[in-house]
Amino acid sequence: MNLKHEVRVLGVDDSPLVARDVLVVGVLFRGAEWIDGVMRTYITKDGLDSTEKIAHMVCSSKHHAQIRAILLDGITYGGFNVVDITQLHELTSTPVIAVMRDHPDMESIRRALEHISEPELRYAKMLRAGALTQVVTRDAHRPLYIQTAGIEPEDAARIVRRTTVHANVPEPLRVAHMISSAIVLGES
Repeated sequence: MNLKHEVRVLGVDDSPLVARDVLVVGVLFRGAEWIDGVMRTYITKDGLDSTEKIAHMVCSSKHHAQIRAILLDGITYGGFNVVDITQLHELTSTPVIAVMRDHPDMESIRRALEHISEPELRYAKMLRAGALTQVVTRDAHRPLYIQTAGIEPEDAARIVRRTTVHANVPEPLRVAHMISSAIVLGES
C-alpha cells in the first residue's frame, strides 16, 4: 500500500454512556495534523445497530470518497453494541482498523455478555474481527492492538503509527474521544 503522508483517516469513538442513545463522533484527519471534517450519529446503548449506523454516517458524508481508512476505538460501542468490522468494511468499501489499548480478556467479556440480550451474536461478531496484531507506537512499553478488515495488518500498523503523534493512540481517535465527551459532558 502506498501511504501518503497526509492519508485521510476517519477516527470514530463513542461518548460516555449517559443516556439510551449514545453519541458516536467521526473525525476526519489528513495525516495526523489537519482536521478535514467532523460527523456524528447515535447508536442504542447495548443495542445491535452500531455497524449500520456507523456505515450510514460514513457513506452519507460528503467526505466518504476521501476516507482511506476507518479507525475504531475498539469494537464495542455504547456498552456492548458490537461493531462487525468485516461488515462495516463491506458496507463502506473502506478498510477498517479497530485499535485497542489493552489486550482484551475474552473470557471476562463472554461472562459480561451473559447479562444482555443476544450474547452469542455479539460474541460471534467479536470473534469475526479476527486475530490481534500488536503495534508499537510512541511507547514501547504500552503497545496497541489492532484488528483489521479490508487491509493487511502491516499496512494498518503503518497507518496507526503515521497518525499517532501526541499520545500513544492515533490522533483521529484521541480527538473523536475529546469531541464526543465534550458534547455529552460539557468538557473533555
